[in-house]
Amino acid sequence: MPVLLIVHHTASPALHSLFDAVMTGAREAHDPAAPVDVVARPALAATAVDVLAADAYVLGTPANLGYMSGALKHFFDQIYYPCLEATARRPYACYIHGNNDTTGALRSIQTVTTGLRWDLAQAPLEVVGPPTKADLEAAWELGAALAARLSLDAG
Repeated sequence: MPVLLIVHHTASPALHSLFDAVMTGAREAHDPAAPVDVVARPALAATAVDVLAADAYVLGTPANLGYMSGALKHFFDQIYYPCLEATARRPYACYIHGNNDTTGALRSIQTVTTGLRWDLAQAPLEVVGPPTKADLEAAWELGAALAARLSLDAG
């Protein structure tokens, strides 16, 4: 069964609502005949073993001072070299919440995922301010799209 790993730093109510929408989309969208195992790990607890066992990734972070969260950076620091060769070309997506801006956080994620040679499978979701209904629907779609892709690949 394919595995979708959601690595998140859910430090605020806004991020929690986005995380919930991503998880719901991922769990609801795959083909029942080709199920997908959706695994969520906080960024400070996710390991290289989790990454190596997964077939695709969703990354969630706040935008902190123009950068991804320290927790997500720590995750990348821990998994980069152990996963560099084995996870190349795997699909990923990300969602970012900021109070004012998400540009630097997205750029930092793209820098690391480019080094890992992961393939962007869905446009990044960038949310500034309180998430709207449309933002939550886009978060649901982000999770759903990756799970559906894995389900199709497995079916």
